[in-house]
Amino acid sequence: MANSRSDNTNRVMQSGRLFNLQFFNLQPVCMANSRSDNTNRVMQSGRLFNLQFFNLQLFNLSPMRVAIIKYNAGNIQSVSFALDRLGIEYTITDDPETIAGADKVIFPGVGEARNTMAYLKDKKLDTLIRTLRQPVMGICLGMQLLCAHSEEYDTPCLGVFDLTVKRFLPQNDMKVPHMGWNSLQVKSSWLNPSLNGAYVYFVHSYYVPVNPNTSAVTDYTVPFSAAVQMDNFYAVQFHPEKSAGAGVTVLKSFLDA
Repeated sequence: MANSRSDNTNRVMQSGRLFNLQFFNLQPVCMANSRSDNTNRVMQSGRLFNLQFFNLQLFNLSPMRVAIIKYNAGNIQSVSFALDRLGIEYTITDDPETIAGADKVIFPGVGEARNTMAYLKDKKLDTLIRTLRQPVMGICLGMQLLCAHSEEYDTPCLGVFDLTVKRFLPQNDMKVPHMGWNSLQVKSSWLNPSLNGAYVYFVHSYYVPVNPNTSAVTDYTVPFSAAVQMDNFYAVQFHPEKSAGAGVTVLKSFLDA
């Protein structure tokens, strides 16, 4: 598997490529008297297991193809590092064919709505993103751009969610942007229930109001949508790639969707 670590815990080698078994939902079976090679085998807790006892043909397994949409986003590198740590193969691309052919698509973002929408339109990605049928995850600005309109420079957005992104108004000692750790109130089953009350990392001046598609709520001057979901589109306002263990759980929830 590209970008994988050097150990083979929960991994199997086939034709020189590493596969991470957790994403195939496999439970290894112990095999005694194993040989020293690790072809069709997986190491777990220092013990070798042989996949032939699953009655599976390993060559029919292919690694999950994840596309990270490339544009002038400031957090693409941190998202890619997070996938590296999970052992996930990915491609950073603005090529429509590659994005359309991926199993999962991540739409990250740290930046400004108007310039980003101009880039997406120039690359014909605005039309593509709306029509994707595989699971798509928007992060931070990516979540806001999946909405219909943003108050940031009065910008028309992609319109996947029929929602308007609003600007925070400072209140008392609550400054804008909202920056730092804040807790989640989980409302939807796609997010692991263990995330209820968990703290995740935010950096944003604009927010999506609470609505029927809200998956999690956070409060900062007003309650707002920390996560939304509709059909194959998932989105979070916070940064899972910067949110420690809670962020890993969110990414796994999406990758398992």
